[in-house]
Amino acid sequence: MAMEKRVYYNKLVRDLTKDKIEGKGEACGIRTIDDVQELQQELLKKVIEEATAVAHAKSREAFLEEYADLMVVLDSLTELLELSEADIKMTLEDNIERKGKYTYRHFLEWSADVTYESSETPQGVR
Repeated sequence: MAMEKRVYYNKLVRDLTKDKIEGKGEACGIRTIDDVQELQQELLKKVIEEATAVAHAKSREAFLEEYADLMVVLDSLTELLELSEADIKMTLEDNIERKGKYTYRHFLEWSADVTYESSETPQGVR
């Protein structure tokens, strides 16, 4: 008997993935994540995966598709963490009030304020 070829993904996938693979007459290995902590961890990994895809979108259509994929992950996390729309709206409004938006298109080249903290990795020599 010939050994079947396999590609190992080891990642959380969308609900219809199994059906799509089997619909092509192919086999796949699926397990259900029952542990809430593991599910949360896997969803957070998906945020990175989908956000990276958004960042690499080359067209408006690709951006919209990747944005939708990211929003599905964020909605799943929102549900898992039992966050209400009101929680999200209030936090978003507070965040914008404290930090602003991107209306002015400011690009920070450097700062003498050594206490400024960014979630981004600083680039260049300090």
